[in-house]
Amino acid sequence: MAGTPRLDFALDTYECIVLYPGPAGRVLPKETVQRLQAEHTAHMRALQRRGLVLVAGSIDGPAREPAPPIGIGLARTGSVDGVRSVMEADPAVQAGLYMVDVLSFLCPAGSLEFPLVKTDS
Repeated sequence: MAGTPRLDFALDTYECIVLYPGPAGRVLPKETVQRLQAEHTAHMRALQRRGLVLVAGSIDGPAREPAPPIGIGLARTGSVDGVRSVMEADPAVQAGLYMVDVLSFLCPAGSLEFPLVKTDS
């Protein structure tokens, strides 16, 4: 295929979860935001315990418009749509506190390790 680079190494494919501030975040009461943030944290921990999400965390940067991402994560299920579906079930996403996008992330095979992920061995 013309224009496709040829690589002399294998690639691992992950699903990259990107979390953005949602439209409701500016209008929700502080108590609601706090509750939704706690529910979001519980949702993410549950996904990690199930082995769906390998790693996730917050990111910070200068305020600007459009708003920069506020969180990222990696999953390795083989399905961007499947990861998007479980992320859209997050109570904070459903309430509009956060918006989520899920993209494919490719990197050289074996270049990432996740020591906190439980494996069956």
